[in-house]
Amino acid sequence: MSLKLYGYWRSSASYRVRIALNLKQLDYEYIPVHLVNNGGEQKSEEYQRLNPSKLVPTFVDDNADITLSQSLAIIEYLDEQYPEHIQLLPKHAQDRARVRMLAQDIACDIQPVTNLRVLNKIKLDHHASDEQVKQWVDYWVTEGFKALSAKIKTRAGKFAYGYQVSLADICIVPQVYNAQRFGVDMSAFPMIQKIYNNCLALEAFQNASPENQSDAT
Repeated sequence: MSLKLYGYWRSSASYRVRIALNLKQLDYEYIPVHLVNNGGEQKSEEYQRLNPSKLVPTFVDDNADITLSQSLAIIEYLDEQYPEHIQLLPKHAQDRARVRMLAQDIACDIQPVTNLRVLNKIKLDHHASDEQVKQWVDYWVTEGFKALSAKIKTRAGKFAYGYQVSLADICIVPQVYNAQRFGVDMSAFPMIQKIYNNCLALEAFQNASPENQSDAT
């Protein structure tokens, strides 16, 4: 199989790419990289040769002889390289920019400060308790969702940007999943919750869910 995705079942960034691959109806090989077992398989010499950042996901397209990291770069590559089926970014420049903005609000501002390596560093260096870590996640997700709610207010339809699934929705769903894991009160964000529910009604999102992956524990 020419397409390979190295990922971790509960990684938000891996989750995004799984959704995109499913929406594009692309067959791919999923290769688990456990972020906890054996001190973190992403730190192995073999994986570092593939991705020096020691992060997931890593995407390989053997037919095009390309290896990519960073979920948004991977998804935009898929959208351009495999234009069949759904388009994940709108046609017009202004709309594309707005969708990218929403996606980056999550992928650049919310998710990085709540991912596993940051939380582990807080625990290790500052002796944070599980409850303090939960409060950290709650604060940053809540702040981010407040801003996101304001931005989607005038343009959301069934999905984050009108009535077509886009890159913005691909980023929202994993972030809501993560928020729920940490007990963030989603009742304060009814529009985001509605978008999340509408996305989860689609098979592509269901099949990409963390619990449906081969490495789910």
